[in-house]
Amino acid sequence: MDFTLTGEQAVLRDAVRGYLAGRYPLAQSRAAARSEERWQPAVWRAFASELGILGAALPESAGGLGGGAEETMVIAEELGGALVVEPYIGTAVVGAALLREAGGDSAAAVLERIADGDVRIGFALTEPASGREPWDVQVRASRDGDEYVLSGTKTVVADLPLATHLVVAARTSGERLDRDGLSLLLFEFDPQAPPNGVAARYFRTIDDHHTGDLEFSDLRVPVSALIGTEGTAWEAIERALDDGAAAVCSEAVGIMRRVVAETVEYTKQRNQFGVPIGTFQVLQHRMVDMYLELEQAVAAVYLAVLNLDAEPRQRRRAVSAAKVTVARAARFIGQNAVQLHGGMGLTEELAIGHCFKRLTVIETEFGSATDHLRRYAGIRSGASQ
Repeated sequence: MDFTLTGEQAVLRDAVRGYLAGRYPLAQSRAAARSEERWQPAVWRAFASELGILGAALPESAGGLGGGAEETMVIAEELGGALVVEPYIGTAVVGAALLREAGGDSAAAVLERIADGDVRIGFALTEPASGREPWDVQVRASRDGDEYVLSGTKTVVADLPLATHLVVAARTSGERLDRDGLSLLLFEFDPQAPPNGVAARYFRTIDDHHTGDLEFSDLRVPVSALIGTEGTAWEAIERALDDGAAAVCSEAVGIMRRVVAETVEYTKQRNQFGVPIGTFQVLQHRMVDMYLELEQAVAAVYLAVLNLDAEPRQRRRAVSAAKVTVARAARFIGQNAVQLHGGMGLTEELAIGHCFKRLTVIETEFGSATDHLRRYAGIRSGASQ
């Protein structure tokens, strides 16, 4: 594989890195994430207008720049290194993939507004009783004339308190574990004033991101809220989840690069027995092991990103391999960085503790290592996926 960025991708990386270095200090972003506003709207507007990254990977027909998965990887890695909490992956990656794959006029109209920063999408998929399979959906959307009636509960809806639109995976036919019978419903959402028939609860996670739960009690939405063809949404959902998994793996690489670099620098400055602890051979070996884990993760992420447009089995295999590799690297690098920093590694003042929390969350986002090992093994054995 060629790991070299093109000239355009290098310019994109440098632009995002330069903006974040000058205008996204850690203390300010944490304070904003923990405030009533929960984020920095001015940063989001800059992502849209100054940097253009919200539309970098969108097709030109949707007002984007016509980039692809490689551009998303570059952006996500830089956002990860800066510990950005704004909902880039949820909207510009997962949400955009759902709208693109489902298709239709209403989906296209919302997709065109992502690049301008006017739309933020919450994807409601998981449920309190969901098992390990992402197609384990019980929320029902029953047809009643020219409306759908939604009932049931969704949990851990990423970016819900910031969303302007919801995409809800609901069962319009079939039984609980059927992949057929799933549909996607798209409608506007105001977190401050949810529509009648919706109860919402919001909370902040340990990594200063935001999520929430939804309870639908006979919520009525027009039939026009359906995107794609009724009962055939699983392929679009699976592709969006794989796009999201590859993006958070790229984000994790950015975080791990920062963790390794800051750990090496810290060991050059921290003295013990009158010498920098970085001169101790056992700690040098530990940091080499961290670097090797990072490089393996980088290779796995490149493999996944370059296979996102491959045939489905190849895509699934590459994404699952990356998720497992990144989860292992994130655990190893994060834990060793905290150990090498000592008690300071978990303080609010240093980025290391915040990086460790985000890496811990990424281990389970879009499926845990165990989930992806099962999927990978099923693909290798020829089982249907």
